[in-house]
Amino acid sequence: MGTVVVVGAGVTGMVTAIGCALAGHRVTVLDRGPIPNPASTSSDQHRALRVLRPDDLDGTRQMAEARRRWLELESLLRTRIFRPVGVVTACTPDELDLALDTAGKVGLPAVAVSPDALPPVVFPAGTTGVFDPDAGVLLADRFLRAAAEWLAAHPTVALRPGCAVAGVDDHQVALVDGTAVGADVVMVAAGPWNTELVGLPVVLHRQTMVYLRPPPNLVGWWASAPGTGRIGADRRAWLLPPGDGTLLKVSSDAVCREVATTADVDLEPWADRLLAEPILADAADYAVVAVRDCHYATDPVTGGPVLTQIRPSVWSRPACGGAGFSTAPLVAREILGAVMEVSA
Repeated sequence: MGTVVVVGAGVTGMVTAIGCALAGHRVTVLDRGPIPNPASTSSDQHRALRVLRPDDLDGTRQMAEARRRWLELESLLRTRIFRPVGVVTACTPDELDLALDTAGKVGLPAVAVSPDALPPVVFPAGTTGVFDPDAGVLLADRFLRAAAEWLAAHPTVALRPGCAVAGVDDHQVALVDGTAVGADVVMVAAGPWNTELVGLPVVLHRQTMVYLRPPPNLVGWWASAPGTGRIGADRRAWLLPPGDGTLLKVSSDAVCREVATTADVDLEPWADRLLAEPILADAADYAVVAVRDCHYATDPVTGGPVLTQIRPSVWSRPACGGAGFSTAPLVAREILGAVMEVSA
């Protein structure tokens, strides 16, 4: 039996802790706030889980595995956390051919759909849709609550909320109260604040998301609508449909910007810019319920998610947006492999 310390009770930390506990290891989860923490980067009503990556066979296979693992978690937690509503991605004719070819090679039942099938959504000129029925929506906050309850009841897991970390070294986590916690493996998944603990440089991003209530005449349509992506003026916008207590969420990389810290003051009207994008037909009919800024970190070189082994026993995974949420089970699999190696 190995010992694991997880720093950060967001999605990556929670999924990693569950996997390690199921494998029989002792796990301590530390978070500077409550567990689950509503201020964590992972906290949100819903996140997309896309399986089909049109130009990436390996990535599509990996996401199919992530989806399978999410369904296992749903069964374990006995809580509905995945809405299999599918995702439609806007494609040019060439992109559509590539997407359908990738789907065929992987065995995904993707099909082309006309924009006319989604009248409330504005598709970019010259595009059609490819529907990925295996994709859907992860109910993020619901998962975090259910995971915290499961971990709290597990005999080999210790949850330590309100426990701020001062630093991380090989096989050891130093706390601000002067004490330390030792472990065979340490997983630092403390969101954008990872850099403060492990020193690895990342690029910090802030993204604005708007939550809407559809007009009464479209409530029924949206209740079974798929997610929709690669829309908007520059094809960087996404819609996540309402359902299971969630609102319609609009996001776009067009309003994503680099910031120095999460505390940076930002006075630009980013929500107004997002709502001005050609995303929804008759957008003025939708009621704005909430606006939220989230932060995530990317690798300064690749621009993608970061999973790094920084010491023999220490791994780091800062928050990396929606992609980080959906791929959390794949990260947990790698960490579990590391634990099994050192505890063998």
